[in-house]
Amino acid sequence: MRPPIRRRCAAVAAAVSVALLAAGCGGASSAATDSKEVHLQPVADRGPDPFTGSTAVTEGAPSPASPAPSSASSSPARGLTLRTLSGATPGLYGGTQSVGSCDVEQQVRFLGEDQAKARAFARASGISPSAVPDFLRGLTPVVLRADTRVTDNGYRGGSATGYQAVLQAGTAVLVDGYGAPRVRCACGNPLKPPVAVRGAVVTTGTPWQGYLPDQVVVVKPTSRIVDSIVIVDVVNNTWIERRTGTNGEADKRPDVLPPVTPDDIFSYPPTAEPLVPGDPTPSGDATRPDMPSSVAPPSTAAPVNPPADPSTGTPSEQFPPPIAPDVPSGDTVTPSQPDLLIPSEVPAEPDTFQG
Repeated sequence: MRPPIRRRCAAVAAAVSVALLAAGCGGASSAATDSKEVHLQPVADRGPDPFTGSTAVTEGAPSPASPAPSSASSSPARGLTLRTLSGATPGLYGGTQSVGSCDVEQQVRFLGEDQAKARAFARASGISPSAVPDFLRGLTPVVLRADTRVTDNGYRGGSATGYQAVLQAGTAVLVDGYGAPRVRCACGNPLKPPVAVRGAVVTTGTPWQGYLPDQVVVVKPTSRIVDSIVIVDVVNNTWIERRTGTNGEADKRPDVLPPVTPDDIFSYPPTAEPLVPGDPTPSGDATRPDMPSSVAPPSTAAPVNPPADPSTGTPSEQFPPPIAPDVPSGDTVTPSQPDLLIPSEVPAEPDTFQG
């Protein structure tokens, strides 16, 4: 049973995320992939080559919608500019009051029982194998409230192999202190930021009713660790403040409510990172008097047309790359933290789509 305390020192979490991003997790999304396939993964679908059995807690996720006709699964889509939302956006995630969406201790046991998988999981997550239990216990269980694009990593031949995927809203995930999804609970797969696809996208897998390619979101990690995230209670559609690194035992009503209702959060999307009290307001953007400083106003910039793929003339997907988190001056990865790998020590592994 998980103890009712936070399990993560801010400096250690910062170092973990820096190592993870520098080891190919953050950098991957700054380039495009030649693979044009994006695998659609419904809530309960374990997907190709799952790492482990499911650790998702069904009470934490809404019922999935009925799938759309299968003929839609192989149809190509033109290039899109996908919506990018900060991991600290209120209402980006959901959950149930005082109930975690994933059984983290079961996930720890699954990987502890198979050292080959634990090593592959650690390599994909940018940590050492001995750090896997603490890494998992430092994550926060939530459910997605929007269809979300990620790089999913299945387990094949003793290593993690990456492929582009869209996870259906309602999927149980574990997010880190920067609000980014790191583990999919239905299969135990480590997650990375997505990689843009050159040219027309071909979706595979099982589509669901309501899936719209232009409504898929990309989560951008915050530039600094957040102590809590504001999620939506999927039972009664109210706000919950959940401390990061907890299983929901410290859930409470936020002291300051977001300026929109849970139903309106995706029609009023803060595309910039939420402002932190004391930060200067970006030039040309002014927060509303009724808006708390933790929420940024929506972007008013004109949409960017996706550039064409020179080889095909077809527009490519576009989404801004996640930015590396800010580490306070003086915080470094040192030998006193033996479970953390220096980024240069983490061998790069190319992502290959597994269909």
